[in-house]
Amino acid sequence: QVQLVESGGGLVQAGGSLRLSCAASGRTFSSYDMAWYRQAPGKERECVAVTSWSGRGTYYAASVKGRFAISRDNAKNTVDLQMNSLKPEDTAIYYCKGRGPEGSDYWGQGTRVTVSS
Repeated sequence: QVQLVESGGGLVQAGGSLRLSCAASGRTFSSYDMAWYRQAPGKERECVAVTSWSGRGTYYAASVKGRFAISRDNAKNTVDLQMNSLKPEDTAIYYCKGRGPEGSDYWGQGTRVTVSS
């Protein structure tokens, strides 16, 4: 089991950058596929980026490809989301999710990102 805590959200102007970080507790973090999701007001939660347990495999939603980058440090038990060229439509609560090898999902509490135009 892993516990996840996000940080790094805030208010930024369009075109700016933010770096979100997710800190994980537990000794099995390196075996978890990790992902960032977001949920905008009135919309369903959507997957933004995924990194495999090794970090060698990644996936990005079309809406963020080329602007966002996911990375992980298994030695520090962290997974980050670098967000560049932010747009107002990136405004959402961003969640960190871990999926263990047994298939169970674990979620953080979320961090709010607001992009002003």
